[in-house]
Amino acid sequence: MSWRKVKLGEILTESKIICENPNADKRIKVRLKVFGVEKRGLENEIEGATKQFIRKSGQFIYGKQNFHKGAFGIIPKELDGFESSADLPAFDVSKECLPEWIFYFFKQGNYYLELAKIARGVATQRIHPDQIFDLEILLPDIKTQIKFLSNIYQIENESKELSTELYYQEDLLKQLRQSFLREAMQGKLAMQDKKDGYAIDLVKRIKAEKEKSGKKEKELSQIKGEEIPFVIPENWVWCRLGEIALHSEAGKSYQAQEISAQENQIGVIKTSAITSGFFVEDENKLLPNQNVSIEKIKIEKDDIIFCRASGSKGLAGKSCLVTNTPKANLILSDKSIRYVFSDNISKKFIQYFNSSIFGEEYYIKLGTTKSTTMNNITRQQFNNLPIPLPPLQEQNAL
Repeated sequence: MSWRKVKLGEILTESKIICENPNADKRIKVRLKVFGVEKRGLENEIEGATKQFIRKSGQFIYGKQNFHKGAFGIIPKELDGFESSADLPAFDVSKECLPEWIFYFFKQGNYYLELAKIARGVATQRIHPDQIFDLEILLPDIKTQIKFLSNIYQIENESKELSTELYYQEDLLKQLRQSFLREAMQGKLAMQDKKDGYAIDLVKRIKAEKEKSGKKEKELSQIKGEEIPFVIPENWVWCRLGEIALHSEAGKSYQAQEISAQENQIGVIKTSAITSGFFVEDENKLLPNQNVSIEKIKIEKDDIIFCRASGSKGLAGKSCLVTNTPKANLILSDKSIRYVFSDNISKKFIQYFNSSIFGEEYYIKLGTTKSTTMNNITRQQFNNLPIPLPPLQEQNAL
């Protein structure tokens, strides 16, 4: 079995067959995250303004602006003869190489993410064919390619079956977890003891602590009866998030590269680092300018961070607790906000409540499940989140 190293330019030829009679109903789009090639929906555009090229099944195609985000694939048979602009270049593949071999070259190990390093441009960064042609690939004979690809298909099919079963099990666990959180947040699981004191005293101590610091905050309104979804134990108290937090901090909008920061590098967290309920350290973007001041927005162990804005329905308002010290120097983005609490508040309790059905319902009422370009939650709306607060010992017991 012999393998040889070749440049992609030796086995790929860009197809440039101009479409003489463009048809807006026969356009191709390439989805992000390696979700494949499909027919594009009709869009409002000026016919003839953009030159179109005929595409053939079996060609390798990618998006110049989003290759490093997984916008690449093989044109399927049902899209043979369809069209795309020069921003979606397509390539004929040499007979000595299967198109799928090129596809998995970029897919395996998420290698396509590294292409962000070679993107060119200022306002809009693109990856051009000449840059792709310079990349080297190991190429075995066709029989070996078929053998390896067959193994990959088998693994992927088994993985899909396993993912389906895991999804089902995770759904059951989510229902069980929500049931637990629902009862825990109503004080039905922790044993009440007068020796634990009263949560109202915690709120008073926190208020005094904030007044002593000299920080002026906007006064929060009293919680109304219609905001209280259930009765709590007598030593608990309904309060707002802004009442029991010392302060909150948010990041800025940065121009960053679509690659993860390595150890000691500065990276800006994505919303996907937060929204699963667990802090995902690798979900960040490398900050090109490594000389910025990050002290006030650097993420540390035990931070609780909220997603302030998201283009996906139902994700704004999600939060996570950072359980380990990040290896990279990760910082908050403009779409994330960190709340800082005194030792009188358990951050784990705050995370539990925010993840419960009661936290979810609060954000739903703010419209975070609407199908819009971006769902936003203001700092004031976070501050107004009603929380059933138990004494500290009971917070820690949950």
